[in-house]
Amino acid sequence: MTAPMSDQAPESGLIAGRYVLGEPIGRGGRAVVHEGTDPLLQREVAIKLFHTDAVDPSSVRVQEAEAQVVASLNHYALTTLFDAGVDRSDPERPRIYLVMERIPGIDLRRHLREHGPLTSAQVAYLGFDLAEGLQYVHEHGFLHRDIKPANVLLADRRIETRIRGKLTDFGIATLIGLPNPGEQSTGTVAYLSPEQVDQQRPTTASDVYALGLVLLEALTGQVAFPGTRDASAFARLDHDPLIPEGVPDALAGILRRMTALLPDDRPDLEEVAIAFQNAFVQDLVSAGRVDPKRLATDEERRLAAVRRYNILDTPPDDAFDRVTALAARLLDVPVALVSIIDGDREWFKSRRGIDIEQVDRDVALCASTVATGRPLRVEDVHQAEGFAENPLVLEHPELHAFASVPLATHDGHAIGTLCVFDVRQRRFSDEEIEDLELLAAVAMRELDLRLASRRALFRG
Repeated sequence: MTAPMSDQAPESGLIAGRYVLGEPIGRGGRAVVHEGTDPLLQREVAIKLFHTDAVDPSSVRVQEAEAQVVASLNHYALTTLFDAGVDRSDPERPRIYLVMERIPGIDLRRHLREHGPLTSAQVAYLGFDLAEGLQYVHEHGFLHRDIKPANVLLADRRIETRIRGKLTDFGIATLIGLPNPGEQSTGTVAYLSPEQVDQQRPTTASDVYALGLVLLEALTGQVAFPGTRDASAFARLDHDPLIPEGVPDALAGILRRMTALLPDDRPDLEEVAIAFQNAFVQDLVSAGRVDPKRLATDEERRLAAVRRYNILDTPPDDAFDRVTALAARLLDVPVALVSIIDGDREWFKSRRGIDIEQVDRDVALCASTVATGRPLRVEDVHQAEGFAENPLVLEHPELHAFASVPLATHDGHAIGTLCVFDVRQRRFSDEEIEDLELLAAVAMRELDLRLASRRALFRG
């Protein structure tokens, strides 16, 4: 076998004659991940270069398997594969490479080492992301088998409030139920499930257990089962991981169930995702950041729908700008907005006539529309109870009439609103509300098409 490659980039600094190779940002036993640039599409990327030469048949099979797994999956909580191939910059040492999306942030292991544990709200928010991503992996027939803090990437954007996580590194993923003799315990020892320690074949419940340990570590800053390889492995056969006192009940409850000794006692990932949403909502209410009276019925599932569309962290949108432009023209108003309601904020995705990114949910005019799932119209916001503290009203006293309709998903959850303001006092007619509802349906149709496209991407 040819000697392993060094971590150095080819002298040309290019991969496959296209990708500009930058500094290493992560190293593993099989590969080095570099920052990089794709000049053709003018975007930053991450480039994974495998150590072993591409002429080694056994290694090629492993590396190709990872590329095939990653390419077949497309989900907001998973890293996206853009390209894969063999770099022949050095004809003597061809290497397989993967080009993936670049996440502007660091992995969870480094974050815990440099910044300490996450808050309970951040763990709940992160837990939902990762549970949904892992559920998607399982639904497509794969086990991850190596869930650990180093394989969880954290996006920088609003990291102090809403940690967004992506699961990465599918190097030892396998098809669910596929025999893999001699490798039942493959993975990082600190995060193996009890059944893997006992040399049983891993299942989806094994991934759930590993995810539970990772999130518990994110909360405490400590590995649940420390010590030597053998001591760490066999400790989990003797006792469950310790969940410290003071952890909110909702969060402690789901972590305890995920790390149950017996696989059959662990919840499925749909239940896990909803439980983390519930924990997040309860944290907001207990901290006084959201008035429970302003919450919609079945808030956890509504928030799950918001996250499913993966729109919170996106910039203003041209498609929604067209919707607000039509709304402004049809209703003869100067201001029209498309908003998405998160746990504690209202985010404006299209802002015709006003430049504001977000407001607190407790003072959001659209919170009532989301809570009831029904249209709302107000002749004069300055005379209506509860509207006077809204930042839009305070900053723009010339605004008076208001109307909003929900952006409703196919399963009945209001994830946001389409709303308009007028500088006159007026009561919007039933016909005008119907026009708004038709435009809101167009906006939701756009979101549904994007969701369907993401799910179909890379499928044959």
